[in-house]
Amino acid sequence: MTKKSFAFFGLRVAAIALSVSAGASAVCAADVYPSKSVKIVVPYAPGGAVDQVTRRVAQKLTEQTGQSFYVDNKPGGTSTIGVSLVARSAADGYSLVANDLTYSILPHVFHKLAWDYEKDLIAVAAFNFAPVAIAVAADSKFRTLSELVAYAKANPGKLNYGTGGAGTMPHFGTEALKKAAGFDATHVPFKGNGEATMAVLSKQIDFQLASTAGVIGQVKGGKLRLLAVTGNARLKALPDVPTFAEAGVKNYGVVNFTGLWLLKGTPPAIVTKLQNDISIAMASKEIKDFADSIGAVPDVVTGEGFSKLLRENSLLWGQVAESAKIDRQ
Repeated sequence: MTKKSFAFFGLRVAAIALSVSAGASAVCAADVYPSKSVKIVVPYAPGGAVDQVTRRVAQKLTEQTGQSFYVDNKPGGTSTIGVSLVARSAADGYSLVANDLTYSILPHVFHKLAWDYEKDLIAVAAFNFAPVAIAVAADSKFRTLSELVAYAKANPGKLNYGTGGAGTMPHFGTEALKKAAGFDATHVPFKGNGEATMAVLSKQIDFQLASTAGVIGQVKGGKLRLLAVTGNARLKALPDVPTFAEAGVKNYGVVNFTGLWLLKGTPPAIVTKLQNDISIAMASKEIKDFADSIGAVPDVVTGEGFSKLLRENSLLWGQVAESAKIDRQ
């Protein structure tokens, strides 16, 4: 063997050794993951559906792994502030971001994001699929969806609705509802859906579209009334609330979810470990009971299935943006 070929052979052996070492390190990292606290950024103010569901799942993951999974609320910018923080974090599995359907809407809200939407984050898992509902104050003059729609048609622009911010799922979802039912209402954005709910209760706004997870506590407490929920059948947790079809608005079926994302480059073994841990958590009796109590389904969609779900929803939200003439910022 010549000196030149020997040197080349030596480089190849070194490269293979490095590759094997890196692979072994990734496996070892997964074996001990998590070895410290894991931060889950919720890009909304406390109290909304994403915040509530994420805290439940974080608690269960803490119990399962023996390491703390904790929520860090970073609201603002239609969730982009919190997402961008995780996009700038280390790709080690210790910083995640939670979101909902809003994530699939972001490309239709902003001309440019602080991260590469297609490349920078890994869609880890979507879970806790929840219907959305129209909520009004318990003492609102609107006792049915048809009454609200009739008033809005007779008084164009006089009703207002609140959301957790421009470009969020409730914003686009309400715009889709306005088109489906043929009425108009003015959008009032807040820092989170929890704040929008408080605005409904204080009569600052007339109604809100929200995941059942975020408002069912206020409904059961007698402070909010739901006029309709999405889905083909009434919810066991809310048997007196009609579906949108029953309430007179057909072909309206938005279903929200909570999901988790990680920075791309995180070792695949850690991603798989997280997905497995989330699946175990969602199959637990505690989480199933929680999902039942809020009218949600504790299903889990991971990996490519989650990515496909996001792509399909993004196409639909693009149509809503065009129809409602929502300009990108």
